[in-house]
Amino acid sequence: MTIYRDADADLALIQAKKVAVIGYGNQGRAQALNLRDSGVHDIRVALQPGSTRIVQARTDGFQVFAPAEAAVWADVVAILIPDEYQGDLYTQELHDRLKPGAALIFAHGLAIRFDLIVPRADLDILLVAPKGPGTALRDDYLAGSGLITLFAAHQNASGQARALALSYAAALGGGRKGMIETTFAEECEADLFNEQAVLWGAIPELILAGYDTLTEAGFSPEIAYFECLTEVKLLADLLVARGIAGMREAISNTAEYGAMTGGLRIVNDGTRAEMRRILAEVQDGGFARALVAEAKAGYPRLKAARAASARHPLEKIAETMRALDNR
Repeated sequence: MTIYRDADADLALIQAKKVAVIGYGNQGRAQALNLRDSGVHDIRVALQPGSTRIVQARTDGFQVFAPAEAAVWADVVAILIPDEYQGDLYTQELHDRLKPGAALIFAHGLAIRFDLIVPRADLDILLVAPKGPGTALRDDYLAGSGLITLFAAHQNASGQARALALSYAAALGGGRKGMIETTFAEECEADLFNEQAVLWGAIPELILAGYDTLTEAGFSPEIAYFECLTEVKLLADLLVARGIAGMREAISNTAEYGAMTGGLRIVNDGTRAEMRRILAEVQDGGFARALVAEAKAGYPRLKAARAASARHPLEKIAETMRALDNR
């Protein structure tokens, strides 16, 4: 695998473009600010009338336009609104208004991979995906560093789509750390699988299950919280710094032996089979269809899950424990 750096990117390519950033949330704000600080001076933020983000964007010094207006003006349009809304945005406001030969940039591959957007043939279709939240993207940029950034050119109408993707990624700060070439399908499918089967799905559920098991057995909520949640940061720090084998070298023999005997009882053949089913649902488009349907219905399942999570006893203990940390 080749790791690309700032020296591999021509920053002048993106600096010469008129760039519209659609959305001013976590990623949109960070990307717009980083682009401007990297010398991309012709930037407009595109938001729907009445958006709560308009004041912040103007306070940050950006002109704000409706997406349809920005599309007519821009050479490059970065679509940084939630995945489930991107198809309607493109169809209703962008498709007929984008300049011939313009470029569309995405931070995640879902809308293209699962045909929520079927773009015009004359457009460059690019992926630039910083591997971290917008807050980290901005903070690391200001500290003189950046985030590992994935990039891809799905449609190369201009002949320079790949070079433009590298240029945009470098302007975000990706070239300071490393830029890795991928495809829309690879980035999207791996990311969706990870979100469901490992990071945001499985790990929190393991924490809650462990907490419930201990408290149901009579252990105090505070001890259950400490053992099942707060040490997750220690684990994450060790994994990032040393890898899995290095992490095991850093813990006690007792912890390592317990991990060896207990881990495979939790993550067993049944768990791996379920992971394969989750990946299949991602790859066949089932998850993307369910996401769009959930959005159109007003997110009933998601709202119910958020409410149930907020009611869990662990959350009350979490407030107490965080208060101790802040003393």
